[in-house]
Amino acid sequence: CAESTSRRSGSRDSRVPVMSTTASPALPILLLNGPNLNTLGVRQPEVYGSDTLDDVVALVERTAAERGLSVIALQTNHEGEMIDAIHAARGTVGGIVINPGGWTHTSVALADALVVPEVPIIEVHISNVHAREAFRHHSYISPIAAGVIAGCGIDGYAFAVHRLARLLGA
Repeated sequence: CAESTSRRSGSRDSRVPVMSTTASPALPILLLNGPNLNTLGVRQPEVYGSDTLDDVVALVERTAAERGLSVIALQTNHEGEMIDAIHAARGTVGGIVINPGGWTHTSVALADALVVPEVPIIEVHISNVHAREAFRHHSYISPIAAGVIAGCGIDGYAFAVHRLARLLGA
């Protein structure tokens, strides 16, 4: 199952990863949301639900805090920016929860970047991609992911955090 994500409102530059205020002795989880996920709650609510990116980030932060983990959240519509954030995560995060959006089905470059940090990855999709158009059935990310959660709405993000925490021993 996958969950919807939310984006922080306010004046901060949403392209810059922001550390959660939740303190954690362990390395944080990197929450990555790809293209168009900043429009959650507005874009196709019949498919993605009414939750916003801010709702997703808040859910992930709450779920991670319950396991003693913190979160760095980033949403971007620019593939190079996502890849740069992944490269910068090497040695600084314990694991990655990613909803790659449309890049799931198209980006070999994103898949190649995700092996750089050498941490467990959980792939999340809000909708059941296997019940949708045929082109959505293929993922370049799934073969390198420790787990894939699809079709659970934004709850999938919480499931991903729980699984990642278990993998990290948190």
